Amino acid sequence: MKEQARSLPVYYAIYVLAMLIFGTNGYVASNISFQGSQVVLFRTLIGGALLTVLVLLRGGFDSSALRAEALPLLLGGSALGFNWIALFEAFRLLNVSLATLIYYAGPMLILLFSPLLFHEKLTGPKILALCVVAVGLVCISGSIAFGGMNTIGLVTALVSALFYASLIAFNKQISRTSGMQTAAIELDTAFVVVLIYVMLTVGLPHPKPSDIPYIAVMGFINTGLAYLLYFSGLQELPAQSVALISYVDPVSALLFSFLLLHETMTSLQIFGAILIIGGAMLGEIKNRS
Repeated sequence: MKEQARSLPVYYAIYVLAMLIFGTNGYVASNISFQGSQVVLFRTLIGGALLTVLVLLRGGFDSSALRAEALPLLLGGSALGFNWIALFEAFRLLNVSLATLIYYAGPMLILLFSPLLFHEKLTGPKILALCVVAVGLVCISGSIAFGGMNTIGLVTALVSALFYASLIAFNKQISRTSGMQTAAIELDTAFVVVLIYVMLTVGLPHPKPSDIPYIAVMGFINTGLAYLLYFSGLQELPAQSVALISYVDPVSALLFSFLLLHETMTSLQIFGAILIIGGAMLGEIKNRS
């Protein structure tokens, strides 16, 4: 027990590092000349292959669990693919900061529909958290719609939030398959879905020499390594800690977009950002307590 307690700071550091890496997705994607779906194609290909190899090296997949949970795994992988397609397109059409904030309203949709989906009671604190996030989302979306910014980007970001909520809902139905195996299967499934989408829409990309380093970083670091760190920490940390530390991702994404991409936000958008992240954290606290 004492040894486990001493190792907890290491797992906290590992999990925070994974969130910080995820927070750089927008910056890395901004340096790749592809469409958003084409970036996702490489991300799912490299990340899925790395995690699949890692699972095989650790003893392989649990075939009985996979058979029992095949449908939610496949649906989750499909939702992941479309989720990333919409998010990375929103990065380009809108900007990283605003797309990330709207995207992180997705978990609140799950909270809203939890009485129907999971037969969970919608308590007063949960309703308060939903209202706070909703007001923040109105601040963000209103400033986009009336500020002359790309409204298609706004819709695309909202679609990414819907698919994010769908991904959470499908993954809540997975209990027998381990986290690492779930990630590998869903990334592989997402790759197939995204490949079909890309072939039917924009076609396969032709990387420029300047794209290759960023493609490698997106696939090997931001997907393969980040997911390895993510699940290593996830399996060892308390659920409450995991829920709250997860918001390092959107906060760091805002910070990196400001420092590296020189994006700016209006006072109304900053207020909306505080409401969305604060309300989502409040919802996690009340939901986990």
